[in-house]
Amino acid sequence: MRDLPWRRRAFHDEFGAWGVLVSEFMLQQTPVTRVIPHLEAWLARWPSPAEMAAATAADVVQQWANLGYPRRALWLHRAAVEVTQRHGGVVPRDVDALMSLSGIGDYTARAVAVFAYGDRHPVVDTNTRRVLARVVQGRAQPSAPARSDLVVMEGLLPASDADAAAFNAAAMELGATVCTARSPRCDACPIATSCAWLGAGRPDTGDVRRRQARYEGSDRQARGSILRALRREAPVPVPLDEILPDWPDAAQRDRAIDSLIADGLAEADGGAISLPR
Repeated sequence: MRDLPWRRRAFHDEFGAWGVLVSEFMLQQTPVTRVIPHLEAWLARWPSPAEMAAATAADVVQQWANLGYPRRALWLHRAAVEVTQRHGGVVPRDVDALMSLSGIGDYTARAVAVFAYGDRHPVVDTNTRRVLARVVQGRAQPSAPARSDLVVMEGLLPASDADAAAFNAAAMELGATVCTARSPRCDACPIATSCAWLGAGRPDTGDVRRRQARYEGSDRQARGSILRALRREAPVPVPLDEILPDWPDAAQRDRAIDSLIADGLAEADGGAISLPR
């Protein structure tokens, strides 16, 4: 397996479940290589939920930098407040309690319960779903996410908690490094002889994965550019007419500003805009 920070014993000893929770927030839709330096800086600044809960929304959006999907920063901040207020500053172990926190869905809750606390639950991310689709179902690519994925994974888990956690991690790693979406390395796969898809000759069974919209020229690009400008000038509000004055589509720029305010990632300040306070 790759030597990743959140897999090291020293990381767990220092940051516990909080470190795992932060890493899972950051890893949502973001490559590992981009996450690692941000995770280290984040935990150096806020090594516990209580310390992050005391920060401002502007602090967390600023620290999030270029990780993308910045609403995750606000959700993580809210989750830190909730952990501090509801659970005495200790990230809960129960899956339902974890799912009651802001920004945490079924995957993240199970990942924390398994990888931070060692409990036995099926954990299914995009990489695991691809492995299950090929090995069990004989499909080139997985279908849309479904609760049935958890049922399939549950049936494959070893009985002991420790072995089940290792199995979950191994399935993710296999999908991330060997059983990849575009160029699977079946010759290097340790379970090649058990793979239904490989055994059938790697048939093209179609691909229903949702394609992400082009970033260049998109509203997402406009939002990211506006946030960079606000971070650069923070905490000073920026006059609206000075925000991306050369953006080629003024209507798109204005729409992006409105959406950032609606999402709580920016605040209107008279004729100016700033990071949230």
